[in-house]
Amino acid sequence: MTKTLADLIEDQLPQTQCTKCGYPACRPYAEAIARDEAEINQCPPGGIEGVRRLSSVTGRPVIPINPANGIERPRAVAFIDESLCIGCTLCIQACPVDAITGAAKQMHTILPSLCTGCDLCVAPCPVDCISMVPVTGDRTGWAAWSQEAADAARSRHDFRTERLRREKEENDARLAAKALEKMRAVTAEVSNTPEELAEKERKRAIIAAAMERARLKAAGNPPPDKE
Repeated sequence: MTKTLADLIEDQLPQTQCTKCGYPACRPYAEAIARDEAEINQCPPGGIEGVRRLSSVTGRPVIPINPANGIERPRAVAFIDESLCIGCTLCIQACPVDAITGAAKQMHTILPSLCTGCDLCVAPCPVDCISMVPVTGDRTGWAAWSQEAADAARSRHDFRTERLRREKEENDARLAAKALEKMRAVTAEVSNTPEELAEKERKRAIIAAAMERARLKAAGNPPPDKE
């Protein structure tokens, strides 16, 4: 299969999925570069070598890393002070490559071999028990990373994205089935007085509105917020 320009660009990114480029993941950044909507110097984890890689693909000149996106530095991995961890799972939800293990109200642990150093788990922690520890000495950018590590991180990120999509679809399906069952139950209610009939119609309207909101959301057209 012939690769698009966005594919070729994405292949040159370190796949830390850190969002420092200003995009939610490496792929959206690659697509923005391909559309000439982003510069090739917005990825601090890739460093100047990363800029050179992107330059070779896009034909754009090599330029310094944009300081607005950060600076090139040694790679770090996250460390959790397990004595302080309260098991809130917020770091697990934030990790883009599933490098954190644990469960609700249980201690969490970083898997150093899987951590890309994105530091997205630090800010959500309510007890400040996560720190970033440099692990590559003076080596920065691609000198502190490897193509094998990038490929593995990309696979984990893609797997996580697909898992979350599937879980959302399954949850939406459960909610839709539950709403339909409620609608059937309301329809089957016997209404002997005008008040009971009005209450029945009120319930039907509420459920119908909720089902329509869910349908619009699933279609990518969420209803506007009420003022």
